[in-house]
Amino acid sequence: MLNRRTVMMGLAGSVAAPHMAFGATPREIMWEDLIPPGVPYSEITGEGDLDLENDTWSPVYDANATKLNEALNGAFIKMPGFIIPFEISSDGVTDFMLVPYVGACIHTPPPPANQLVMVSTQTPWPGDMLWDPVWVTGTMRTQLQSTKLGQTGYSISANEMEVYVW
Repeated sequence: MLNRRTVMMGLAGSVAAPHMAFGATPREIMWEDLIPPGVPYSEITGEGDLDLENDTWSPVYDANATKLNEALNGAFIKMPGFIIPFEISSDGVTDFMLVPYVGACIHTPPPPANQLVMVSTQTPWPGDMLWDPVWVTGTMRTQLQSTKLGQTGYSISANEMEVYVW
């Protein structure tokens, strides 16, 4: 038999995590959605830092690079991208950077911070599928973070991942 306290606790849980409680469909977003409305894509404004030892170049971007779309903070989303792993175990990868195109941050200068997403997942993505484009579904947060590959503007706690089919 349900009492008032049980019903209230259930309702409170559904308000705090509606996508979990009712199986809501994630909002499908693309990379341009990470840039706030009315803000242009960031431009490189300076020479940047060249690291010959690690064969990387970190450009200097204008102020638009760190402008984040705050409407996505806490949103349950699904977005495509490519994986740049931080570490790979025999099970696969659980922490990585999601990037908009193949080779971003490795063979080319890193995109601006508002075009890079840190991802953490409990279920490892297989190491033999790192070159496949992926869909990442989970809760997005806006937060500037520095990594050895570049500054990121977003993070996702991934609930689900799947191969992106063109």
